[in-house]
Amino acid sequence: MATISATPRGVAGLAIFTLLTLALLIGLGVWQLQRRAEKHALIAALTERLAAAPAALPSPAQWSALTPTSDEFRRVRFPAAYESRPDAMVYSAGSAVRTDISGPGTWAFLPARLADGKTIVINAGFMQNTMQDRAQQDRAVARLVTGAATTLTGYIRFPDSAGTLTTAANLAKRLWFARDHLVMAKALGWGDVAPFYIDLETPVPESGVPKPGPLDVHLKDDHLQYAITWFGLASAVLIAFGVWWRGQRRTQNSQGGQSEARPP
Repeated sequence: MATISATPRGVAGLAIFTLLTLALLIGLGVWQLQRRAEKHALIAALTERLAAAPAALPSPAQWSALTPTSDEFRRVRFPAAYESRPDAMVYSAGSAVRTDISGPGTWAFLPARLADGKTIVINAGFMQNTMQDRAQQDRAVARLVTGAATTLTGYIRFPDSAGTLTTAANLAKRLWFARDHLVMAKALGWGDVAPFYIDLETPVPESGVPKPGPLDVHLKDDHLQYAITWFGLASAVLIAFGVWWRGQRRTQNSQGGQSEARPP
């Protein structure tokens, strides 16, 4: 039976392809380890912010300098009065930052007036409402609008822009599917609002609706598993090339021996 052996050019081409594949796989593994380090730093920062005592709300002069990286989830405390303007509801199938929330419902977003007259948007809490009954939601929110200032404690959050697949807002029901309070403010005539909104922690209404509460952020951390996968694939490629190369060497040695054994 004839044996087919690779040409030197073929061996070199496969070796180059293997090196490039190894570089790519190892690079992906290293990138995942870097992402893991960054995620752990972020988790540590968020844990520190969530556990910190609430500070004063940054002044309007500081608002433009706030960023999600350095300021998201900071706890703040300040006096504000809910304004008698149309509220907005944001549909949710649950919560990744509230362990006490499960199932579908909506988050109640309301504008509130600060002592200096500026407007800030408050996510006043969760409302279990699978049927999206607007009358029920309006009755619950109306109890919050007393005209009197209340000391609010909560967390600084930044808007989430709607994606390509995000369901369009239902303006008739004032129902959104993304937490973009800037879009809500424009649509509902809330005027100029702070570039961030507040996830309310306290106070809790006597009725318990809407339901605010403390946040507990759990970020998914699978980067080590991904890194092991990429490094494992790199090892498999290297082993496969080694086995192939060894087979080629044996074939060449066998062919060379047969040539020497032939009579002249």
